[in-house]
This record gives sequence, structure tokens and C-alpha cells, in this order.
Amino acid sequence: MRRARVLLPGVALACALGTVLADDELAPARRAELTRLVRQDCGACHGRTLKGGLGPPLVAAALEAKPAESLKYTILYGRSGTPMPGWRPFLTEAEADWIVARLIEGFPDAR
Repeated sequence: MRRARVLLPGVALACALGTVLADDELAPARRAELTRLVRQDCGACHGRTLKGGLGPPLVAAALEAKPAESLKYTILYGRSGTPMPGWRPFLTEAEADWIVARLIEGFPDAR
């Protein structure tokens, strides 16, 4: 539950804005939170380096043939019948788009 308290203020702001956020439009603190979320929470199943584990790899080469919209909806709503949860309670669509864009280009190191 601690994680939800950290994420929700940024989610509320992004929902209020109602826009798709480019890297330079997302507050640096929120970018850092989302980077940590991917590295730690997604990394728990997809590997800390995102090269795969229980879940498939999330590196650029593994995602190049996958449609961005499909990746976004997988992040937001999960995958039925698999351990992949939906992150919609914690992320806006714009933030999921931001994560997908970063994954496709090669996810940044946690800072």
C-alpha cells in the first residue's frame, strides 16, 4: 500500500491534465518514480535488467514487433490467466504511453 501513496499524486495530476505526456512534459520526479516502478515492480518478474525472468523480456529488441497500443493495454489491464497484473489503479494512460515509449527506445537506468 505504501507504493500507492507515492504514485497517486502524480496520477491525479496527469488525470487532471488529460494529456499524453512526452518525456519533457512529465515532471522529473514522476519520471524517476515511473523508472523505479518499472525497474523494481516490473523487474520483479521481467528481471531487474528487464531481460526476462518469470515474465518475458522488456528490452527494445524483444518489443520491436509488438504494437505500442497492445503494450499499453497490457500494462494498464494485465493479462488474464497470467501473473501479469493491471497497473491502471496507479497509472494514467499517458503514463503507460510514456513507459511504453521508454521500453521501445531502451529503458533508462534508474537514477
